[in-house]
Amino acid sequence: MAVALVAAVVVAGCRDTGRDGALFEIAGKLFVFNYRVATATYLVNLKQVSPLPEGLTAVASFEDPAGGDAIVVRQKVWPRLDKTTLESPPVRCIYKDVPYHVTISIEAADGAVRQTIETTLTSNADQSVLPDRPLVVGPAYAPNPELAGKPSGKLGTTNEAGCPPRPSAG
Repeated sequence: MAVALVAAVVVAGCRDTGRDGALFEIAGKLFVFNYRVATATYLVNLKQVSPLPEGLTAVASFEDPAGGDAIVVRQKVWPRLDKTTLESPPVRCIYKDVPYHVTISIEAADGAVRQTIETTLTSNADQSVLPDRPLVVGPAYAPNPELAGKPSGKLGTTNEAGCPPRPSAG
């Protein structure tokens, strides 16, 4: 069996900065393609740029590449940590060179929005680089029996089935 590889696809423009009075700035952003388990996720790192009060929550709204409603992730912000990482659940239908919109709101304990960060992520690879099914299953990383005789992980039905047509890059 081929060695499983976790590939992080780096995107252009890794830093967006906040405005005066900002609590955070983007320290890095990318799509993470996990070849071993056939998933892709958004990942955004926020760097603290000013002292933080207790009780903040980061709310990330990721454009769903498959269409439909945005994918929303809520995460507590720990003021003593200098970085906060926001990751989406697995997404499908990522196309190369297509910008996908992300909005991050930093909310106070009372729900008031303290900062909003808007950015895009653009992958330099299509989701077609992933196998159609996970290469391994279970806690012991056993070879996936669905892929017997198919070490590339490619089947007749692909993980791109049901994806919308490729949007324009501009």
